[in-house]
Amino acid sequence: GMLVDNGIVVVENVFTLMNQGYSRKQAAIQGVGEIAWPIIASTATTLAAFLPLAFWPGTMGEFMKIFPITLSVVLFSSLFVALVINSMLTSEFMHKEEDDKAEPNRKKLVRNSIIALILGGVLLALGYIFDVGALRLFGNLALFVGIMMWVYDLWLYPASMWLQDKGLPWLEERYRRFLKWSLHRWRPVWIMVGMLLLFVFSIALLGITQPKVLFFPENEPKQIIVYIEYPEGTDIEKTNEITLQVEQEVMEVIDDYVVKKDGKDYNYMAESVISQVGEGAGNPNTDAGSSAEIPHKGKVTVSLREFKFRKGVLSSDVLDAVRDHVQGHAGASITVEKDAVGPPAGYPVNIEIQGDDYNEMMDEAERMVAFIDKSGIQGLEELRIDVSRDLPEMKLTVNRELAGSMGITNEMVGGTLRQSIYGYEVSRYRPSDDDDDYPINIRLNESQRYDENILFNQPITFTDASSGQIKQIPISSITTSERGNQFSKINRKDYTRTIAVYSNVLSDYNATETVNLIKEKLEHSNYTLPHGMTYSFTGEQEDQAENMNFLLTALIMAVAGIILIIVAQFNSVSKPIIIMVSVLLSFIGVFLRLIISGDEFVVMMTMMGIISLAGIVVNNAIVLIDYTQLLIDRKKKRLAIPEGVMLPVNDMRNSVINGGKSRLRPVLLTAITTILGLVPLATGLNIDFQGLLTDYAPDIYVGGDNVIFWGPLAWTVIYGLIFATFLTLVVVPIMQYLVNRLKFRVRYGKTGDKYPLNDSLVQAKPV
Repeated sequence: GMLVDNGIVVVENVFTLMNQGYSRKQAAIQGVGEIAWPIIASTATTLAAFLPLAFWPGTMGEFMKIFPITLSVVLFSSLFVALVINSMLTSEFMHKEEDDKAEPNRKKLVRNSIIALILGGVLLALGYIFDVGALRLFGNLALFVGIMMWVYDLWLYPASMWLQDKGLPWLEERYRRFLKWSLHRWRPVWIMVGMLLLFVFSIALLGITQPKVLFFPENEPKQIIVYIEYPEGTDIEKTNEITLQVEQEVMEVIDDYVVKKDGKDYNYMAESVISQVGEGAGNPNTDAGSSAEIPHKGKVTVSLREFKFRKGVLSSDVLDAVRDHVQGHAGASITVEKDAVGPPAGYPVNIEIQGDDYNEMMDEAERMVAFIDKSGIQGLEELRIDVSRDLPEMKLTVNRELAGSMGITNEMVGGTLRQSIYGYEVSRYRPSDDDDDYPINIRLNESQRYDENILFNQPITFTDASSGQIKQIPISSITTSERGNQFSKINRKDYTRTIAVYSNVLSDYNATETVNLIKEKLEHSNYTLPHGMTYSFTGEQEDQAENMNFLLTALIMAVAGIILIIVAQFNSVSKPIIIMVSVLLSFIGVFLRLIISGDEFVVMMTMMGIISLAGIVVNNAIVLIDYTQLLIDRKKKRLAIPEGVMLPVNDMRNSVINGGKSRLRPVLLTAITTILGLVPLATGLNIDFQGLLTDYAPDIYVGGDNVIFWGPLAWTVIYGLIFATFLTLVVVPIMQYLVNRLKFRVRYGKTGDKYPLNDSLVQAKPV
């Protein structure tokens, strides 16, 4: 939609000049000349809006940068196309209105349509005979063209002629009358006051309704992942047992979506279910980068079918059903998650406790979990601590004096135990036909490896340095052992020891609201930690705050860049103010949409939509103000008003009205093309054109993951632009008129709308 705008403005201007009697080439040269700088300025403002986004920091920046970069490159190329390619094409091929109104040549039409239909029929027949999809596609395309020639001749052409002759002129006349009415005496002031009040009212209403805040769009799951966790040190067989039970429970939920298809059972919701135990069963949010063995963890992953096959059933409802069904396994912690969209942002609820003493910190983490659980806050799946201190260990203490008297070192004791459990390399094997060689390791059998009697009664074999004899001393004779527990891991963040308390937020609850409730509870109860210990909310909320700050900064930078470009374009202060007020007022559309629809304020996408909107809204305002200024300058020339003297208010009012009238078409067209271009993205309208033209299977459906992701951005721009188009056509001329009227009053005193163009005025203060 945005890319078409520049081309529309150029072609429309050339078309207008041709209808005024200019030759095709003259119209192209003058038309592009008149409109070149406004178009360059309007494209530059859009680029200025997106440029700050190219410096997006962090992981989120790496993920989202592609959007502003792609848009900037394509916008720049669209400017080149509009100024060079379009002007060349209009100078060669543009028709005047009279040429367009000439009756189409029926003989030519019949001939061309018959050729297209025959070609289509032949290609279609060959496509079906040889079963070649490409031939069918081009055959249907040719048939479509042949049919559309007649549709154009009989319906579209008369409709476009009506629009050009009757529809648009009628609209332009109505609009001219409305502008004339609204620019009468005090009316423009009241309209402006009304708009500013509406702006304040919409912000107040937004504050009252307080839309829910989301960091990233809340996707419908493509995967449902059940994480199972026993205490550390649990045998893998026991973990396997519970994983099989959980898998069975998951299957019970998923089997509700089985239907008969071609005589077989077909699950329209789930594609596959995979269970993992131990290796590969870790949670990427908590085990990322960890190399620890995890026989105590299991995972069941359900991969769901594409959105269009789900028969309108929400996969988030399936996730909730799975979550309800897998609860109630004593001793095991079970959480259910969905696949995350975008870069990892951590858990919605993530409280980090930092300090020095890990045991004390663990006590505090457990106290915090108990406190939040008791506080009655709804919406938490299960509060967990990312570190465990239940990892069983056996501590072996060597009697150093006794061992030393025998010539045994700690290293010998540790080495013997290590090679018993983990093994050591005794040789390497290289097959004759292979370049690689393979290590041969030796260790105790599995049945003996974990038997304390065998382990500790095995001898340490060594050569006595004094006698040169080989000696064997049992490990148990020089050591004592005791059982205990230890921490599963020690986390550090910025070199400080850290323990995190984390949880998912259930589907029906909003993450930001839930976190704010926890913050309130902790603050109101004056929850304190021992000296030297601190806690902070991180994870998704921290990312949300950082990115919101960046996007606000980007918006301010975008607006500053836009103002600089407009000041350079108009060499004026009042015109940039007019344009920036129209940008500000266009946000009314965004606010009203959030209020009326009740949608969430998605930090990432809505803010990008607002930044995009700032760049787009400016374009039409620039073209309109520039053209009105052109008309004012022409009128001054006609009336022989000297440089530096202002145009009489009445004449200036007429120039504003005529400027608005002549720019109505391009302003409406550019807004409509951008809005229509965004509608499929906003509604998630999906049509398989290739399938339609090859096998008559358009596979039309509305919704899907893309609309959840891009929808908030598209709706923001659509509503903002609908409002901004009204603003451009009504408020911009009003502001331009008011500013000029004010300047006139300041310079020449209250001389009314008309004044005699006499000598005293010519010598008035310069503009």
